Amino acid sequence: MNELPQQLVNGLLLGSMYGLVAIGYTMVYGIVQLINFAHGEIFMTGAFGALTVYLYILPDGTSMWLALPLMLVGAVMVSVTVAVGAERFAYRPLRTAPRLAPLITAIGLSLALQQAVWAWYPEADSPITFPEIEGGPFEIGSVTIQTGDVFLLIAAPISMAILAYFVMKTRTGRGMQATAQDPDTAKLMGINTDRIIVVAFALGAAFAAVGGVAYGLKYGEINFRMGFILGLKAFTAAVLGGIGNIYGAMIGGLVLGLAETLATAYIADVPGMEQLGGQTWANVWAFVLLILVLLFRPQGLLGERVADRA
Repeated sequence: MNELPQQLVNGLLLGSMYGLVAIGYTMVYGIVQLINFAHGEIFMTGAFGALTVYLYILPDGTSMWLALPLMLVGAVMVSVTVAVGAERFAYRPLRTAPRLAPLITAIGLSLALQQAVWAWYPEADSPITFPEIEGGPFEIGSVTIQTGDVFLLIAAPISMAILAYFVMKTRTGRGMQATAQDPDTAKLMGINTDRIIVVAFALGAAFAAVGGVAYGLKYGEINFRMGFILGLKAFTAAVLGGIGNIYGAMIGGLVLGLAETLATAYIADVPGMEQLGGQTWANVWAFVLLILVLLFRPQGLLGERVADRA
């Protein structure tokens, strides 16, 4: 049990990354009732946007401490552009169509974005090395925090604080809450619901971009398929917390990260389950948790709070 604090920290860090991506799922669903299965690829394009800034815009040898803010700006710009373009040209024409149509479109867009990134980075068929932050690791008691995790440790709580302030205190945030509660009435009250929907896609993409940069720093490599599994896990986190609930998305991500980390670390110690431990079973336990939530508490841990569905 001496390694339990380390595993808890690992789980919280992993869950924070899931939560950042899950926010995009839950915001879009809260307003337009759409599960955007291309959101994992928006996360992936953010990581490649950051890499592009580092490789092709910044001078060679630039310190990562100086490069990281510019890489983050590049990641957000790419992800937001892709998300807003997807809303305008792929989802908006299907807003009044049966729900199956935008769902299939989202899956097709996911595959298209993968191929587009692969065409831009043919070497992405294999993992591409992501630049590392100098220094570290850092020791805090019995817990070791890798240098790549420092960014996530700082970015996740700041992102959630900014989002909470935006949704609760700004005029656009209140418009998002009203649109989520009743879009027709919101439109009658003078709220531009089309603009609100675009803002929801853009905000979700920005947080996904932060998650993409965090993924690259944490694991040291990225590839064009990275958004598929992580996107599904982020969707699991959104469902776990209560789809449509922005606070539930982050909490669901933290719960999922802890469950996945602890299961892979300790389940092999359970008699009769020795073969079910280790990192190779991480994805299995994440989706087992999703199945259990859908079976026993489909509304999620926090349920669906209408006022926060934006």
